[in-house]
Formats: sequence, C-alpha cells, structure tokens
Amino acid sequence: MGREEALKLLENKVGTVNLIKHSLAVETAMKELAQHFAEDEGKWALTGLLHDIDYEDTKDKPEEHSLMGAQFLKDKGIDEDITEAIKTHNERHGLSPQSKMAKSLFCVDPLTGLIVAATLVLPSKTIQDLTVENVLNRFKEKGFAKGAKREIIEQCKPLLGLSLEEFVTIVLGGMQKISQELGL
Repeated sequence: MGREEALKLLENKVGTVNLIKHSLAVETAMKELAQHFAEDEGKWALTGLLHDIDYEDTKDKPEEHSLMGAQFLKDKGIDEDITEAIKTHNERHGLSPQSKMAKSLFCVDPLTGLIVAATLVLPSKTIQDLTVENVLNRFKEKGFAKGAKREIIEQCKPLLGLSLEEFVTIVLGGMQKISQELGL
C-alpha cells in the first residue's frame, strides 16, 4: 500500500484532526529513525502513519486498541511486520516489540505527544523554536504531559541503543520538517 492510499484509509477511519496530525508526527519520526538505522523508510513511515487506525473504533475499549487495527490492516494485505509493530505498540497488551521497527514505534508514540505539548507551552507555539533541551527539561517534569509515558520513551536506550538526547534529536528534527502539516 502506498502512502496516498494509506493516508486516505486513515482519514476515512479517523475523524479527528488532532489524531491525523499525531499519525503524521509518528510517520515522520519513524521515517527519520529508519534513515538513522539504514532501514526501509517507506515501510517504517507507513507503520507510523497507520499505527492508530483503530483509535476511533476502540476509544471506549482501550484493551482492543492496536489489536483491532492490526487485524484490519492484515485483512487489507499489509505486511505482517507492520501489523505486528502496530499490535505491540500498545503496552496494555504486555506484548514485547521484537523488531527494531516495532521497538521504534513503541518508543516514538509517546515522545511525539511530549514534543507537541512542549511546543504548545512555548510563547510562539512554534515547533521550530523548540529545542532538544526544552524537551529534555519538560521530560523531567512529572506533572507535564502526563499521558506521555516517560518509562516507555526511556526504553529508547535498551531497545534502540539511543540515548534519550539522541532519540529526542532525531524525532524532533523529523517533526520540525513537517511543521506546516502539524500546524505547529
């Protein structure tokens, strides 16, 4: 499945503008990580774009989130490594991500939320003004963006071999490249 087809599929399944923007943020972060690890950028980006495709269907049943989406995408003929990464990105299931792509998605998902929140408290509310240092400072504030689970983001070191600073640098850089699409 190509990007345009995937984006249309996502837009048909997800009605919330902010969730589409989140999916775009995770897409670009995954693409940047694929470049860093010399992996398949298209496949990794597609994984990020589609990772929350079932969110609207499962918002009242979080225990089904990612399982339903993975099955939906599998039925559409999406590669098993993509559907497996999508399935394991929801820590609620207790499934350990196995591939580097799955591990990246697992860690990236909450970091993009933290980056958006850190952007929105800047006077300019512009991601171009956000620095890695800003994000790391906000990371330390336990009461800030509580939904961005620090214990998952910190898995970047054991799962990906990246320090928190390296991980934030890669993800923030990717998000800054698509600031217009993110409305930031």
